[in-house]
This record gives sequence, structure tokens and C-alpha cells, in this order.
Amino acid sequence: MTATGLKTNAMSSGAEADGRVYAEMVTRAAALAPRLRERASSSEQLRCLAKDTERELHESGLFRIVQPKRVGGSELDYVALIDCGDAMGQGDASVAWTFANLASHHWMLAMFDRRAQDAVWGKNPDALIASSFIFPAGRARKVDGGYVLRGRWPFSSGVNCSEWNMLASVVSSDDDADGIEYRIFLLPKSDYRINDTWDATGLRGTGSNDVEVEDAFVAHEMTVGVHEVAGGPTPGSAVNPNALYKLPVFSLFPYVLSGVALGNAQACLDDYVDLARHRASTYNRAKLGDLQTTQIKIAEASSKIDAARRIMRSACIEALVQARGGHFPDMLEKTKLRRDGAFSVNLCTEAVSLLFAASGARGLYMSGALQRQFRDAHAINSHIAFNFDAAGTNYGRVALGLPSENLTL
Repeated sequence: MTATGLKTNAMSSGAEADGRVYAEMVTRAAALAPRLRERASSSEQLRCLAKDTERELHESGLFRIVQPKRVGGSELDYVALIDCGDAMGQGDASVAWTFANLASHHWMLAMFDRRAQDAVWGKNPDALIASSFIFPAGRARKVDGGYVLRGRWPFSSGVNCSEWNMLASVVSSDDDADGIEYRIFLLPKSDYRINDTWDATGLRGTGSNDVEVEDAFVAHEMTVGVHEVAGGPTPGSAVNPNALYKLPVFSLFPYVLSGVALGNAQACLDDYVDLARHRASTYNRAKLGDLQTTQIKIAEASSKIDAARRIMRSACIEALVQARGGHFPDMLEKTKLRRDGAFSVNLCTEAVSLLFAASGARGLYMSGALQRQFRDAHAINSHIAFNFDAAGTNYGRVALGLPSENLTL
């Protein structure tokens, strides 16, 4: 009886401690937002993460929110990526996008073989890891002890400040009976070349450059198959038993980044409300806040943002609750996660577009935040994870009893 009581108290105490750390990390992310907003223009000119911002993210511990505790991370629940991305995105979507990408790769590395984890975290637990999960961009062939990889991958966000990269590839085989294998390869910076290609309309400060690999050998333990991270125990479960590291990676993939869209939209709404409270129309001097059209636009945009937040957070929370109970999503549930991830970001994009149109000519000035919020919203929405036509079609197929077309699920 006494032992049980002690165990319960210990578990309760641990949960309370984790809750305090969670709240503290979200507070730190929110505290960074004003400075990020001030630097946003210079971040766009740099086209990558500023050194001061990178340093602050390291010092705050935010990069390590979903890294295992055993190597000094916070091991927070998966929804932390939403909440911290939201808070940071209210300052600068480019920084929030880079942060969320790089932080999530600590979560993914925890699913690799321990030898891969040791190769990275044994040398530097703060090491940043970039990625490009565009499987057709690479070709790998099996050799003794591993694979030989080659290819050129676009959109590797934060690659300039990263020491490692996770690159997705199709594994070729001489035997057609083997079928198609999708695999992720972990490479040190010395094994790939960065091509400075990132000059984009939105998310300009993410440094999402191309990376190129020419016949690099990658040991088997430095790779993980997509089927091994589809939900359930992974190669890393032996040292990282938390259900966090058993979540289905590509089913939850939209939620790594969807919080960025949420924060960007929330900042846009807050700016519009503040403007409407204090400004009169240029043409008839009517107070904007007294106009019914202004009031309706605020109601519509805020309802979209609030709905998006509920969808994103509940999907992440429920997935971890289910994983802790030993349940992992079937194919219909996986496609629903992808569907809702895309739908919720689309709601954020619609909210920003509505507010941009309602702001009239004011939104055209490059000196204001609105034009950047509009560009960033549409850049975020252009990611394949947020393409509702693709996600919705695949959900509809599976709901009708047809096979999924997404081979990563």
C-alpha cells in the first residue's frame, strides 16, 4: 500500500514538473516574439536564421523541447511544437518555421538506432539537424554494411546552421520483387554540398537551400525505414521508451509546421484589431472599428484561427494519448490526421487573406508587417503537407475502401 502511494506521488510529481517545464518553454517562445518581429526585415535580407536568433534559441533550450531527457532535452509532449511554433510565429514566421523543423529532428533522431543517436548527440547534444523529405530526389543502393546515396534535394530549411541532415530517398534494387523502399539517411555536413538557391517570395528567412550528395556511403545504422516510424516501437525505443517516440512520423508531419501558420495568422489578426481600434478611414474619416464590415471581418478571421488552433492541438494531444495506451492509428486515422493538418492551415491562410484584403492599400507598404504575413501565409500553405486537394483526395480514397496513395504512411 505504501509503495503504491509512493509510486503515485512520484508520477504526479513528475507530471507537475513536466507541466512547469512546458509552460516555461512556451513562455520563452512568446518572450522572443517581439525581438523576432523587430529583426524580421533583416532576416529576410539574410535569407537565413540570424546568428543572434540562433544563439537565443540555443540558450533558451527551445531547440531541444522534444529531445529525449537522457541527453539533456525537455522531452515535452508533441503538442509543444504547435504551441511554441504559434508563439514564435507571432513574431516572425521564418524563424518559427526554422525552429520547428530543426526541433522536430531531435524527435525523429530519437527513433533511429542508438548508434546514430550517439554519433550526433555523443559529440554535441545541441547539434542542429536539417532535412529534406522529398523521396524521389534521391537514389540509394544497398552495399555491404549500408547504402550509397546520391541526389539533389530542395527546401532544406535551416541547412546553413546545421551540422547534420536527414535526407529521404528511394532505395533501388536489382530485384523488382523487393518493391519500393522509402528510407531516411542521416549524413554529416561533410557528406553534402549546400547550393545557395533560396530566394523566395515568402518564408525568406528560412535558408531553405538545396543540398547535393554524390555517392556518399551511409552505414545502415545511420538510416531508418519509413515503415519503422509509421507508429509503434522504433529502432530507438530501446533507449527512448516514451510513447512520444512511437508516434507515426509522416501521419503527424503537418503538425510539425502548422503552428507557424497559426502564429502568423494570430499576429495578423491582432495587428488588424489594434489598427481598427485607433484608426479612421482615409476617405470619410469614419472610425474603422465602428464599421460593421470591420466587425464581421474580425469575427470571421478569428473564428477560422480559433478553429484551426483547436484542430491542430487536439490532433497532437489525442495521438499521444492513444500511443500511451498502446493504440496507433490505422490507415483511415492516418489520412484523417493529414486531412485535418492541411485543413487547419488552410483556415489560417484564409484568415490572413481576408484581413489583407480588408486592410486596403495599407497592406501594400513593404515597411509594414502585413505584406510579410500575407507572403509567409501563402508560402506556408504551398507546402505539400498543406495541400488539401492531395490530403483530402487520399482521405476520400481510404474512406471508400481504396488503397492510400501516400507511400509514407
